[in-house]
Amino acid sequence: MKRIAFALALAVLVIPAVGSAAPKSKPTLTVRSSAYGKILFDGRGYVVYAFTKDQRGRSACSGGCARAWPPYIAKGTLRAGSGADARKLGTTRRPDGKLQVTYARHPLYYYVGDGGPGVIRCQNVFEYGGGWLVVRASGAFVR
Repeated sequence: MKRIAFALALAVLVIPAVGSAAPKSKPTLTVRSSAYGKILFDGRGYVVYAFTKDQRGRSACSGGCARAWPPYIAKGTLRAGSGADARKLGTTRRPDGKLQVTYARHPLYYYVGDGGPGVIRCQNVFEYGGGWLVVRASGAFVR
């Protein structure tokens, strides 16, 4: 009887550990092909944009701007995926205290109207006092 109880206790301890291996997390940024060449996307396949009004690695987009162009908020460990340079990946602190993902010191954003992975609807537009541009793996803006 004691052997059965011991075996069951051992199974309870071992089985979850074997079956609960954490899946590999998605990269923060990756480079994919698009109509604008090879550019940055988040790990889910959504394009990210830079704002030409941002200066010295700080976001100039808040309020209505941030509702239309939500900042890419850092969650967990930052990881460079295929084609992205880990040395260019970083964060900047927003006025609300959240950390925004940066690449080559450019804060990154989404556009609310893109609607899904791979969709790019607002490349090279001027809103909220600056231009919104997709970004190459080098960190250069696509104009």
